[in-house]
Amino acid sequence: MKKLKKSLIGVLSLFLLLSLAACSSTQSEEVEKLVIAEPVHSIGYLPLYAAVHEGYFEEAGLDVEIITATGGAHVTTVVSGEAWGNIGGPESNQMANNGSSDPIVSVVNVVNRANVYLMAATELNYQPTTEPATLKSYFEGKTIGAGRYGGSLNLLTRWLLMEVGLDPSTDVKLEEPADPAAVVSLVQNGAADIANGSEPQIKSGLDLGIWNEPFYKFTDLGDYPYSVISVKKSTIDEDPETVQAFVDAIVKGLELVAKNPEKAMEVLKAEFPTTEEASLQAALDRAYEDNLWSEDGFISEESVERVFDVVEKTGIYTDGYVYQELIDMQFVNKE
Repeated sequence: MKKLKKSLIGVLSLFLLLSLAACSSTQSEEVEKLVIAEPVHSIGYLPLYAAVHEGYFEEAGLDVEIITATGGAHVTTVVSGEAWGNIGGPESNQMANNGSSDPIVSVVNVVNRANVYLMAATELNYQPTTEPATLKSYFEGKTIGAGRYGGSLNLLTRWLLMEVGLDPSTDVKLEEPADPAAVVSLVQNGAADIANGSEPQIKSGLDLGIWNEPFYKFTDLGDYPYSVISVKKSTIDEDPETVQAFVDAIVKGLELVAKNPEKAMEVLKAEFPTTEEASLQAALDRAYEDNLWSEDGFISEESVERVFDVVEKTGIYTDGYVYQELIDMQFVNKE
């Protein structure tokens, strides 16, 4: 009887050890869940979506959820801790960082061009130009759908108006809807003469006949970190392994989009199932033509300076920034 008891105890002990080992193994292999906040659901964010759909995050042990947080909430959700990181402009982060003990820091580039364009109502028949005097005559006295106040579209619109010698407050009228897609209806209904927008809105307006091809392309400004991935500094300090895994997956997404247009289209269809394929193709073609995406995820000092030249000229933010505090390229430059 004693031998039987010992045998039963031994079996139970072994079972308990195996159970604990299995639990420990399961816990160690748990996928880390991360939330990324985006200001809009944008075709420009294709490399991020590609990293999700192609399983690059999953391979790295990450479960990434993307939420749309409009009206600047893509920044505040990171500040509050509701989101692990965001995608957007570094200038928006800097405005929130002012005086913060735990600033938001950008770790990898995604959209490396100012991904917006100016279109004019068809009857205006504006021809493409970068000539300041011509642009001044185009804008003066017009109503412009410029996007929400403080947003990138709005800042770029104000900056260009000032560059050509106009006062955004008196020489034009700015319509500032929170929804970027609203510019289509603004021009269609005669409530605006000019719209600042991107795809798929450009194709929508072309199909409706309300405007012609863009007469001004902000992508021509050159390298411009329009949409970068950013996280809190405390996240970098406390969990650099996760940040590295995330950045590696984004770089894979950038490489896929650059090298495989067919796969890129598949991802676009999955992310924008209600958008016509012709509109998605037009957006993809325009993105490739204008070198929209970063090649390697790097955010250069010169490109950030260009962003803040725009911000400071408009007067929206004039307190300056320190590149080394706002941008951290250690995860892109891991080699």
